[in-house]
Amino acid sequence: MTASETTPLIHHPEEDIDPLPQPHIDTIHQPQDEETLHEYRSDVSLVAILPSLLVGVFLAAMDNLIVASVYGKIGSDLNQLSKMSWIASAYLLTTTCFQPLYGKLSDIFGRKACLLFAYITFAIGSAWCGLARSMDELIVARAFAGIGGGGMTTLVSIVVSDIVPLHKRGTWQGFLNIIYAIGASAGAPLGGLMADRIGWRWAFLFQAPATLLAAILVFVSLNVPHRHPDANDKTTWEKFKRIDFAGALTLVLAVLTLLLALDRGGNVSWSDTMVLITAPMSIALFIAFVLIEGFYASDPFAPPRIVFDKGLLSCYIAYFFSMGGFFAALFYLPLYFQAVLDLNASESGLRMLPAIAGSVSGSLGGGILMQKTGKYYTLTILSYISMILGCGVVILFTGIIGRNFMAIGCGLAIAGFGSGSGATTVLVALIARSGNRDQAVSTAVSYLFRSLGSVVGVSVGGTLLQGSLRADLRRELKGVVKKEEVEEIVRQATGTLEFLKELEPKVRAVVVGAYEGAVRYPFMMAFVFSFVATAASLFIIEQPLKKESKTAPASPSDSEDDRVGRQREERM
Repeated sequence: MTASETTPLIHHPEEDIDPLPQPHIDTIHQPQDEETLHEYRSDVSLVAILPSLLVGVFLAAMDNLIVASVYGKIGSDLNQLSKMSWIASAYLLTTTCFQPLYGKLSDIFGRKACLLFAYITFAIGSAWCGLARSMDELIVARAFAGIGGGGMTTLVSIVVSDIVPLHKRGTWQGFLNIIYAIGASAGAPLGGLMADRIGWRWAFLFQAPATLLAAILVFVSLNVPHRHPDANDKTTWEKFKRIDFAGALTLVLAVLTLLLALDRGGNVSWSDTMVLITAPMSIALFIAFVLIEGFYASDPFAPPRIVFDKGLLSCYIAYFFSMGGFFAALFYLPLYFQAVLDLNASESGLRMLPAIAGSVSGSLGGGILMQKTGKYYTLTILSYISMILGCGVVILFTGIIGRNFMAIGCGLAIAGFGSGSGATTVLVALIARSGNRDQAVSTAVSYLFRSLGSVVGVSVGGTLLQGSLRADLRRELKGVVKKEEVEEIVRQATGTLEFLKELEPKVRAVVVGAYEGAVRYPFMMAFVFSFVATAASLFIIEQPLKKESKTAPASPSDSEDDRVGRQREERM
């Protein structure tokens, strides 16, 4: 078979069989023959457009962690520390739901137009965040920025796939991953430094001109030919109708109502009227989403036959819980550093670097081991076991047996290594299981589960933290201060960290102790999530990455008759 842009990176020669007709499965379309492929790429110079792509990847990666080190300052400044999880959740919510749509939108309007839209939307959202006058306005601005952020990394990967030959794509993707890692590593310390020196608003404001510069570079240098194979015989409206807007909107509402229920339950009461309304509504919307994807959408971005395939579902569950646990730990560790250890934003940001270094090392190490051994099953299980161990170390040395940053840093590095390695090995497991037919769809669904896991991890962690903090403060402050002062201290302590400096030493010790106990709950949740991810990885199906048998891996779209027929052909 001649290699083309739709050739899977993990190729089995036995898969060179004409695929069965697949209704409404759209992938990133590329020219198929070598002559067309050469003509397609001759119009584009990757070196010329590389700066515009790298800026977008760097900023998107940095934004994921820049908030982690500044939300304490933000909550204190806006006096609503209890809503801090929404700063991340709002961004992740819209990123989650718009990522799957960008591929199809770029097929209709072209890569350049959609990348410009993503950059400009992210720039406007970042500027809006920096100018926000209240926590609620900041949350809305973060959600708006997430619409653009969801396309920045997704479209860059699509553009690279468009113009980089298949045999070189791994090298270029590795280079982009390095830039992503540098951006993620810079996010937390840079955000903390800005928050301490010139104010937290500049952590958002400086991203606007940088993103606009990238947009200008894209406008000038990116001229990828728009050659969608269905463009000649379909109107724009017909192609628009194939985009799963109904599924995306339903998913947004389902996750949003879930977050509202979790936030209200953790901060007010689980018997509150809003909780009693939004929780059932969220369940109904999730059911509606499944029905839309299964029966209504002509081109669903999460087809049930892909999601519920026995070999892929375990991968998605592992992704969901591993990313949820890792993000929960990353997001709430700076609060521990600032509230319990009395560090500033810059110092707490720097102490996040072991987690990023471990994640990058794990990703690279996992890839190298798989390349040498051709195996991923055992490596995946060991990766998630290391996440359990790392989270356990963090829990123990954040107050249970003492406070020791060296031990916390080692725990973060171990957990990060497991998370990074697991993310790589599970992706390969997905590709190997999917085969040529469903590789693009199953990979897109994996990003959906990863993002959903991140949203749920941060939100559930915040709910556990706030519920524990309020309960502990009300219990421990009795007898220390007057009864009428308890609720005011609870309100102030959950609103701003600056309030801790105003308290007398005895009361301050009680509040810091309550914070120490409360922040441990997201860490314990990360531990439990890592355990579930490990359990899910036990059910991942090992497919040979090297040619070891004559039987090609079954695609989720294959029926039993298809598999029997293919085996009969192979024997002949």
